[in-house]
Amino acid sequence: MKRAALLLAAALALAACKDEEAGLPEAVVMTSEALGHYCQMALTEHDGPKAQVHLKGALAPLFFSQVRDAIAYQRMPEQDGEILVIYVSDMARARSWAEPGVDNWIDARKAFFVLGSDAVGGMGAAELVPFGTRAAADAFAEERGGRVLTLDEIRDEDVLTPEGGAPDAADENDYLDRLNALKPEGNP
Repeated sequence: MKRAALLLAAALALAACKDEEAGLPEAVVMTSEALGHYCQMALTEHDGPKAQVHLKGALAPLFFSQVRDAIAYQRMPEQDGEILVIYVSDMARARSWAEPGVDNWIDARKAFFVLGSDAVGGMGAAELVPFGTRAAADAFAEERGGRVLTLDEIRDEDVLTPEGGAPDAADENDYLDRLNALKPEGNP
């Protein structure tokens, strides 16, 4: 009887997870009309992986010229829209760095990111390079440097600080205090 109850609970949990994913908006094919949220420039004019952020109640996703910018958007204390899902280019399925693809999107929560490589994104800054498999991410990191992380392992400091890394130790507390001051009331 206990085993049947455990199996039923596991099946219900799995079904709930699938229902949650089924309710997510689909990734949108990137067209020549897609503009970067921050730069308002055509995404197809920039090399490297792209991202799209789907907000609750929005008719269309926000596109980003660099994956790093989309993850920074997610982590910004002043960002108050409810993010339903972030899709990123699967560079394992890209033709090349110059042609990252228009429909090879993967959920950022399932991606493996290479942080700290020599790769430069579409806006000329260091890039978080997403892959659909750990093996592809490991191969890229072996060739171009960096380390492989999941979305949850990427620290805020990796995307919210100016290029070149986190502030030095003397300025770090002041920097974090200023970031926390931007958070809406009641949000940790």
